[in-house]
Amino acid sequence: MSSPTATTTTLLDRVDALDWDALRAQLDGVGHAITVPLLDPAECEELSDLFDGGRFRSTIDMARHRFGDGRYRYFDHPLPEAIAELRSSFYRHLAPIANDWSQLLRGDDVKFPLEHEELLERCRDAGQERPTPLILRYGEGDWNALHQDLYGDVYFPFQILTILSEPGVDFEGGEFVLLEQRPRAQSRAHVLKPPRGAFVIFPTRQRPNRGSPATTGSACVTAWAPSPAAGGPRWGSSSTTPSDPAGAQVTSRRRPVSTS
Repeated sequence: MSSPTATTTTLLDRVDALDWDALRAQLDGVGHAITVPLLDPAECEELSDLFDGGRFRSTIDMARHRFGDGRYRYFDHPLPEAIAELRSSFYRHLAPIANDWSQLLRGDDVKFPLEHEELLERCRDAGQERPTPLILRYGEGDWNALHQDLYGDVYFPFQILTILSEPGVDFEGGEFVLLEQRPRAQSRAHVLKPPRGAFVIFPTRQRPNRGSPATTGSACVTAWAPSPAAGGPRWGSSSTTPSDPAGAQVTSRRRPVSTS
């Protein structure tokens, strides 16, 4: 499938136009999926500029907390329009898959609402009100440790992220790593290199894994590999957290700047 024309369609239209049957097959088959590029270079630049010009509720120095090296910032309300539109658009398509996965993993009737706003209301009822979409900035050699983003009782089983810089042009390295801890088997790493403006859909915690005699779960953890970038900082994003589920996550690397 070719990439939707970013300059003539809304973000909602672009997400709706994705081949969701193929994405569903990727999610069920390997536990993650990568879309075609949805954002054009100008939109990627506009989002990456938010690291210095956006509204944030918190900034985290990763080395200080032994999370890795780099910085990330949690957006504050009101969220940037593009991020709010992307996460609600993706959620609408992912909610039915999430309900199928929940049935396979838990075997009960836990259901996620089909509209994102209804899930946010469920979060607010549980006291989870802080926005969690975030943007990361990585410099040369920076990295993100293996982790899962779980911060509350209510969480959505999928997260999404995008790359806002041009791999191989703006930076080298910095692969996105999913480590799958499989039952009764050795762990398996998936090393992903999504193109600029494409989105990675991946599990928040577990995915169904066909076992014997029943379906079991594989735990997934994520990390950014070290980025031996030549030049200035590279940017990246983590994933949706349960206090504000299904948030569109943004990753980017900016133009070279002085690090002295």
